[in-house]
Amino acid sequence: MKNLILISFFSLAINGFVYSQTAEEIISKAENDIKGKSAQGTIEMVINTPDYTRSLKMQSWWIGNEKALIVTKSPAKEAGNKTLKIGDEIWSYLRNTETTIKIPPSMMLQSWNGSDYTNDDLVRESNLVKDYDLKILTSEKITDDDCWKIELTPKPDAPVVWGKIYYWVRKADYLPSILQYFDEKGNMVRYMVYSDIKNFHGRKMPSKWVMYNVAKKGHSTAIIVGDMYFDIKISDKIFSYQELERGN
Repeated sequence: MKNLILISFFSLAINGFVYSQTAEEIISKAENDIKGKSAQGTIEMVINTPDYTRSLKMQSWWIGNEKALIVTKSPAKEAGNKTLKIGDEIWSYLRNTETTIKIPPSMMLQSWNGSDYTNDDLVRESNLVKDYDLKILTSEKITDDDCWKIELTPKPDAPVVWGKIYYWVRKADYLPSILQYFDEKGNMVRYMVYSDIKNFHGRKMPSKWVMYNVAKKGHSTAIIVGDMYFDIKISDKIFSYQELERGN
């Protein structure tokens, strides 16, 4: 029995470090801190390019990775546009033309509304713990914070396109710090930096998420959380096809 305990303990020793938790547990906690079982709030998206800066203000509702609704509130010319996810199906509603477009799986990694975030990012289609094999690589400092560096490699049949992801999670509070996304050839395509930690109704989380586009120099998109409520009851009516086309 004593030998079994020792084997179990040292099985989590990697590169000279000993970890009392698995990579899956760490990533689950980090993702839950910024997602929750459900969430509702307001966010601003600021799209930066060498030629212009564009801002969108939105209201959002999420239930885990299963359901999502994002409604654009401003600017006026885009107010009323919506993105809806129910299970594996996603639709985009354009208010000016009153048209609804179903987004096929092949478009999940296309830009959402001209930003550096994808359709997949905004509706949280991917599930990191479910779709990737996770491994703690080492401990590193990001600015002044001790972080776990975790490698995510896609499972053979997972519906994802990233060849690898590196995810840094703060040890003190399990909040995400940095994500790096690589293609199948090992080239970094983009990276995201979390910052400006605030308290939203009892939950501490980064309020600013900036996605940097490595392929397009000078392109980045910030998501700034204005307010957010977590683990609240949200009516299923919010996530209905009828509600999508109802207008504001």
